[in-house]
Amino acid sequence: MSSSTVSIVQTARTLGLMTAKRAAGFVTRLLPIPQPSLLVGPDSSLRLAEAIGDFGHRKILFVTDAVVTKLGLARPMIEALEARGSKVAVFDQVLPDAPIPVIEEGIARFEAEHCDAIVAFGGGSVMDAAKVIGLAAANGRHPRDLVGYFRGRRGPAPLYAVPTTAGTGSEVTVAAVISDPEQHRKYVVADTRIVPRMAALDPKLMIGLPPEITAATGMDALTHAVEAFIGLWGTPTTDRLALSATSMVFEYLPRAYDRGDDLEAREKMALAATYAGMAFTRANVGYVHAIAHQLGGLYHTPHGLANAIVLPHVLRALLPQAAPKLAVLAERVGRAGRKTKLEDRALAFIKAVEAMNERLGIPRTLAALRAEDIPALARAAAHEADFNYPVPRVLSLEEIEAILRALLPDAAPTARAGTRTRRRSAQAPGTYSALP
Repeated sequence: MSSSTVSIVQTARTLGLMTAKRAAGFVTRLLPIPQPSLLVGPDSSLRLAEAIGDFGHRKILFVTDAVVTKLGLARPMIEALEARGSKVAVFDQVLPDAPIPVIEEGIARFEAEHCDAIVAFGGGSVMDAAKVIGLAAANGRHPRDLVGYFRGRRGPAPLYAVPTTAGTGSEVTVAAVISDPEQHRKYVVADTRIVPRMAALDPKLMIGLPPEITAATGMDALTHAVEAFIGLWGTPTTDRLALSATSMVFEYLPRAYDRGDDLEAREKMALAATYAGMAFTRANVGYVHAIAHQLGGLYHTPHGLANAIVLPHVLRALLPQAAPKLAVLAERVGRAGRKTKLEDRALAFIKAVEAMNERLGIPRTLAALRAEDIPALARAAAHEADFNYPVPRVLSLEEIEAILRALLPDAAPTARAGTRTRRRSAQAPGTYSALP
């Protein structure tokens, strides 16, 4: 195929997809999306337990993970639920990326215990697993059959969420990301009925998070806010939420990273993640997530870490079209004034993201990434973005491959001497410790 023919095909693909995405955006603005009642502040998880106790559920499936159980984080809430007369069955087998076999175990436990409500207590994988457990149990369907949009006829049992990290925003979103370990792929289940009824943002549950987890999850929240803001489906409401979340991350994430016991910073980061979740659950995300999902599916790279590494590269690729929005973000976080040229303001924001990554010790590259995997990763990312995300511009396969090549371990420039945090390449699967 000649270069001119390739160019024509790419142009036709771009124009067709952008038209379809704008039309889909009109529909999403009309879609009613519920918002959970939020309880915010120290011990809000215990106040949520009191509220749940008043609802008279027969038995609650308490979904969490082994780390939370080992640390005893969930014990006060479980005891509070039981004190209000609620019977509780604990399922603490959730693993990072919410693998389908684990979700199947959760469904079996939900049904065997005759539960009629679910509490998700943990990180994004826990909340996503709980969402799919509830939806699958309500419809008698396998999790794979629920992949996509509105694949269940009935809504799940009432779901309540208590995030223990500040990143995914899953406590307020219509989506759940699950993984298939055999296929090394991630899938999205989306349904407005899986949004939790209530959620508690309790900063006391986050004070023990290690700095590297604080960094990765915080940059996950930033990615949600930025992609929601620069995409085609934004509304005045989602824009306000995304801008607020972005400024909060820049102000409070370094504080939470430096001092894990800073309750104010932890609470503000929890709110930032929730605001970003509210923004992207309607405005959606983009190429950063499309690429990060492939890296997570194949190499098990923690999602927030993958987002953080990929974010500045995607922003540079989208710079011509996204510059006006990026300039607004630069102004909002105090990195440029309005008198500065538009392109300079946009670049200032990208540089601010790179500086934040540097400040938090986020690596520039991914050690697990193999050059021979890049074409397949790029095709999968393009497919995900083409059919799901309202991106500012459709990237070619060559552009996505170039982004991925920039993440190869030998692509990183030599770190400057005297930097605050030693830069490194993201470690191979299994060596980067992360809560689910």
